[in-house]
Amino acid sequence: MNTTLASLAPTFSTAPVIERIETLLVDLPTIRPHKLAVATMNGQTLMLVRIHCSDGVWGIGEGTTIGGLAYGGESPETMKVAIDTYFAPVLIGQDATRIQMLMARIGKMVKENRFAKSAVETALLDAHGKRLGLPVSELLGGRRRDRVPVAWTLASGDTKKDIAEAEHMLDLRRHRIFKLKIGAKAIEEDIGHVAAIKRALGDRAAVRVDVNMAWSEGEAAYGMAALADAGCELVEQPVASAAALKRLARRFPVALMADESLTGPESAFEIARVSGVDVFAIKIEQSGGLFNAQRVAAIADAAGIGVYGGTMLEGAVGTIASAHLFATLAHLQWGTELFGPLLLTEDILRTPLDYSDFELTVPVGPGLGIELDDDRIAFFARDGLTRRK
Repeated sequence: MNTTLASLAPTFSTAPVIERIETLLVDLPTIRPHKLAVATMNGQTLMLVRIHCSDGVWGIGEGTTIGGLAYGGESPETMKVAIDTYFAPVLIGQDATRIQMLMARIGKMVKENRFAKSAVETALLDAHGKRLGLPVSELLGGRRRDRVPVAWTLASGDTKKDIAEAEHMLDLRRHRIFKLKIGAKAIEEDIGHVAAIKRALGDRAAVRVDVNMAWSEGEAAYGMAALADAGCELVEQPVASAAALKRLARRFPVALMADESLTGPESAFEIARVSGVDVFAIKIEQSGGLFNAQRVAAIADAAGIGVYGGTMLEGAVGTIASAHLFATLAHLQWGTELFGPLLLTEDILRTPLDYSDFELTVPVGPGLGIELDDDRIAFFARDGLTRRK
């Protein structure tokens, strides 16, 4: 039998590379105005990024903020420009399967821009999950749960409307945890608003508040004591500084949660080191991506800090990416707030997400496990699609 050196040589497969990147802004209306201390939202803009690879696989990611630039230094528009101009040249031609390496490569060339990084990382994970036939949750270590509890935010600003909305959600068996957005009005008025809603709902539902850093430390000390008396179980980011949070922590019989102060593993470590809060609101965008959010959760777990799955009011893509991560966490003591798609009047998925019995189901299909409705996306797209090769 004749053999040649060529026939004995091992064969190597060529890894798929990133061929092109598309970005798109999608403007979607909301079911009602969403009033926060920092802004009032009458719609939501999604920045969608699609990464196409040489093996024919593509992945989708999303970047979203609350109230444009009112919340922080990024907006959907700035994310789009950053990805088109700076991320794409760093990514195109690179091995699409080396996600951690790609994110490190981006990190060397692009400082900050955590929300844009989260969108790109999500798209890379979605593509790789499709390539391997695995859900994103399995790429993150494996899920521990198939469904996650979901809170609903009451943010009409009107007490009677908020009570009616909460009753409707209870009747639908969609939510039994309610978070109230406060901080834009006088503190006494806000506390009266919370107390009235808790009285109306009683033991049928939990009530929490988010102040979005609107209070001074003195106001927060007064407000947290009054909120505890009203039956509120958790207060989210009442003040801006981590030092003030630490001084407030454990002074009142109500849990104190960090949100805006958490910008990734480094800030999480510093807050945990000084025992600054009782709960971390973990958001994939604010952390700079799913892997970093996973590290934030590990710090919380090691420090004995509770975990809450937060939201930037993402649409379906960002929401389900978050759900895949939260499904893997060892502890999710305070549930999640992944209601973003329910605030929108339009769905961009062919099959809507499954919200039922007070929880959200995490898809089991490969990648994110969702299928986009390209016609709906095209209808609501702003200024067309941008492609970078």
